Amino acid sequence: MPMALRLMRWRNRLRRLGLVFAVSLGLLALAIATAIPIILPVFHFPTPRGPYAIGTVTYHWVDADRPNVFSTVANARRELMVQIWYPAKANATPPSLRAPYVQNAAALAKALALLKDLPAALFGQLQFVTTHATPGAPVADEKPNYPILIFLEGAIGFRQMNTFQVEALVSHGYIVAAIDQPHTAAVVVFPDGREVGALPLDQMLPLIHRSHSPAGTAPMLNGRVFDKGIIPYLAGDVSFTLNQLAALNQADPNAILTGRLNLLQVGTFGVSLGGIVGSEACLIEPRLRACLFMDSPMPVDVIKSGLRHPALWITRDAETMRLERRRSDGWTEADISEHQTSMRTAFANSQGAGYFVQVPDMFHVNLTDVPYWSPLL
Repeated sequence: MPMALRLMRWRNRLRRLGLVFAVSLGLLALAIATAIPIILPVFHFPTPRGPYAIGTVTYHWVDADRPNVFSTVANARRELMVQIWYPAKANATPPSLRAPYVQNAAALAKALALLKDLPAALFGQLQFVTTHATPGAPVADEKPNYPILIFLEGAIGFRQMNTFQVEALVSHGYIVAAIDQPHTAAVVVFPDGREVGALPLDQMLPLIHRSHSPAGTAPMLNGRVFDKGIIPYLAGDVSFTLNQLAALNQADPNAILTGRLNLLQVGTFGVSLGGIVGSEACLIEPRLRACLFMDSPMPVDVIKSGLRHPALWITRDAETMRLERRRSDGWTEADISEHQTSMRTAFANSQGAGYFVQVPDMFHVNLTDVPYWSPLL
């Protein structure tokens, strides 16, 4: 066979292979482009069923009376970012002005990616998600003031992580104040642009576990021994927030919430670490009137003293925790035993009205917004 003919045939084969390769790449790109919005959708929260629209406003507060124990800077004070959602006048502003899900989505995506050892792109859709809240909307006039609930986030969480729950509550007439707790939250962004990330887990977890598993040597942070762990300090954020809410009710610098907060009806709710902190706050803070703890082991002092406030514990059975372990790791037998035993014992020792609810087949993340992020979750 002449060499020229052989070369022509090889060239034709290469062209066909090149065409097949190009078509395959195109189909792969199309498949990926089609799959990404399905796997990582720009999701929407359920429409709240209550009669109220929702407004929101965010505050930066500095506690001049408390040192920042997480900081090595001399005389550093404890700082918080607190977002408040409240019942608003219906149709006060158009849906196009709805508040974003996360105000600093890029910083949160970066922090979650770093903490979870995942690509930041997996959290990129969060920047496009909006809520049913309107920033700065006028407060609803149906009532002179509204009861208050303080939300506490989980470890490596963020203040908006239970927006599905917050919006439902606010639509039914509650004001919800969510505290971002620096150094245990994934990241907290302050108005001047400072970003405060979470402690490394090998530092954070011993400080948390000490409150409900006090055996062994007390953990240290920045040269300070935390014999009772970090939970009492984090519970101090709740007391400080109550002080700030009282000041806000006297004179809101945004001229929105002045006189609209019912400080005689205040409760707290939290998931995981938030439930632990909330239980400690309910033990020490007489201004709280009701408490909800979601899938949280209870501190030793809460169990021993017994809560005086009406309280609700929501968790699931041990076998569901084992199922979650098989699906996504975590939940050792020690973890399961501690959750089940401490929550039941705290309920049994409660001095006020108490309710203990187990929801079968519910995983830990089902108590947060996370399942909305992707059908894979």
